[in-house]
Amino acid sequence: MRSIVGLIVVVTAATFYLYILSSYLPSGPRQLPAETSAIDGNRDRGENILAGALFGPWQGLVLACVLTTVGSTMCYLLSQAFGKRYITNLFPGQVSMLQRKVEENQSCLFFFLLFLRFFPMTPNWFLNMSAPIVNIPVTFFSFSIFIGLIPYNFICVQTGSMLSEVSSLDDLFSWGKVLQLLGIACVALLPGALIRHYSQTHLKLDGLEENNGVNKKTQ
Repeated sequence: MRSIVGLIVVVTAATFYLYILSSYLPSGPRQLPAETSAIDGNRDRGENILAGALFGPWQGLVLACVLTTVGSTMCYLLSQAFGKRYITNLFPGQVSMLQRKVEENQSCLFFFLLFLRFFPMTPNWFLNMSAPIVNIPVTFFSFSIFIGLIPYNFICVQTGSMLSEVSSLDDLFSWGKVLQLLGIACVALLPGALIRHYSQTHLKLDGLEENNGVNKKTQ
């Protein structure tokens, strides 16, 4: 009961803080500039894409990596404080499997966590909440998120930065933009290829696919 009350207090405090913060934000323009009207119909591009459009490719990438790390770490800490019993009761088999894999890969735990971020064999939300239960140190957890999500954040931020320069569909489908997108994809795939090569000889991953059952259980 105490954990439920504590979680409600934290969520209420965070919601109140966001309300106060939004109350002091300066009002934005009522209409978008003409040069951005071509992409006005696709507003739901995600925060990372928006970060690239607003702050540019490199500052946006740093901001996206920091915010995704902070958000996931907050999830880790909330689960550690209030959710251990509930996660264990809801997903006993998946938690047990992840615990076993963490113990088997203890000698290279950081690279194991990186692998799970590059190739999510278990959902990210489940890994965030179960990490404190299976005794993954918060330092390893946070750094693995910051580094492991760089390729994903890089693609989103670079795409947002590129879209912010588009004024028409002709610009979007030009050879220059297509080659730019291809280059972004190749750069983002390289770290994943290296981690996969390392995992084949150093990590023990047999049976981890069973944790994908978390998705089916929550549908």
